[in-house]
Amino acid sequence: MKLNKRLSTLAERVSLRYFTFIALYFAEGLPMGILFIGIPAWMAMNNKTVTEIGAFDVACAMPWTFKFFIAPMMDRYTFLPMGRKRPWVIICQLGLFISLLIMACIKDPLNHLSLLVAGGFLVSVFGAAQDAATDGLAVDNIPAEEQARANAFMGGARMIGSSCALALSTWLLEKYNFFVSTATIGIMVGLVTLVPLLIREHQEERLLPWSEGQANPVNKEIQINSWVEMYRSLYAAFSLKNAFLLASLLFLSQGSYNYFEKLLPIFAVKITGWTHVYYSNAFAVADLTGGIAGILLGGWLIERFGIKRMIYIYFFFICAQTLLLSSLSQYWKDSNYLYSYIIVYRWVNAFAKIGVFAIAMQCCSKRVSASQFTFYMTIGAVGSMVGAALISPAKNNFSWEVSFLFFAVMMILCAINLRALNIKKLEHQIEELEHQRK
Repeated sequence: MKLNKRLSTLAERVSLRYFTFIALYFAEGLPMGILFIGIPAWMAMNNKTVTEIGAFDVACAMPWTFKFFIAPMMDRYTFLPMGRKRPWVIICQLGLFISLLIMACIKDPLNHLSLLVAGGFLVSVFGAAQDAATDGLAVDNIPAEEQARANAFMGGARMIGSSCALALSTWLLEKYNFFVSTATIGIMVGLVTLVPLLIREHQEERLLPWSEGQANPVNKEIQINSWVEMYRSLYAAFSLKNAFLLASLLFLSQGSYNYFEKLLPIFAVKITGWTHVYYSNAFAVADLTGGIAGILLGGWLIERFGIKRMIYIYFFFICAQTLLLSSLSQYWKDSNYLYSYIIVYRWVNAFAKIGVFAIAMQCCSKRVSASQFTFYMTIGAVGSMVGAALISPAKNNFSWEVSFLFFAVMMILCAINLRALNIKKLEHQIEELEHQRK
């Protein structure tokens, strides 16, 4: 028996599915740690303006809004003998690796901000594409009964990857330089590429393009080979009222988080007196512990108490915590207070994201898995970009107290949106649409 026939596949083993998606989402978190947290904090420490930092944030967030143009191509075109989404995962993972190495070659980035912004944009292009491909792979291969736990593993792994990259890149940036810091993260991403290269979706498929194998019959049946049919399926799915409410929930929640998390490093450096290294380390510890907690508890809590109930609790806890931060200005210069706040916030934030993403995954059709799930994530990315763009007008026109209150109001709006969403009805409608088009 040939070696590639002895290797287990995603369709066969639960543990292999969990391992694969933990690895891929860990790799996805690596560039996110430096782009969305580490570099903005470094820029703040080096006296770059809120507008300059906001421009970098928007450039990094913008490619994530383009995922909806990439995902239909992944659903429409693929090399089925290697799987529906696996070929795309391999290509995008390699692109992410190469783009990080290109960004690492920017000389004196603080004095060449246009190049730094362009580098962040390029990395985010491949990061967004890798995310779309991995999301599609997950929707195709994770059964409904595993999705809450799988999302906990995936969300936790992404946070752990982000925190590891944040801590490591910040240390390397201080000890060596920008090239060493960014290139190291790129090499780590490159190593994870071995996972999709060595693991197949189904037993009969090829491991590599030149290997022996054939397309899986189920994949051939659900594969859409017409743009008209694809857009009909997407239109039918997104014309549902609850699909719109789910998209709105993602827009509001992701925009709220990004707005607040772009204010935090500026607040920590300008008000509490932290260095960007101290802030990065604090955020890394918060994400590392939050990611581990998400893996261990996130899925279990949802399975035990129900997904909507737990997300309500998370939203209202974040809201209450933010109101305390806004009202206790006498403690703002206390490093221990802010450190504790960030740890607790990131824990609850991790659990809330796991819940919302699990809803999005379970409400997707396998026929257009990459496109539909990516649409939800793209709406979230648009929200993130809007949230990043709001920090400049908010901070330039309002006090820190009012700026934080805006975030609390956003969390209340998220809870109201969740209350209106009927998850079971949306699942049932998606299943009906799939049966109608077979």
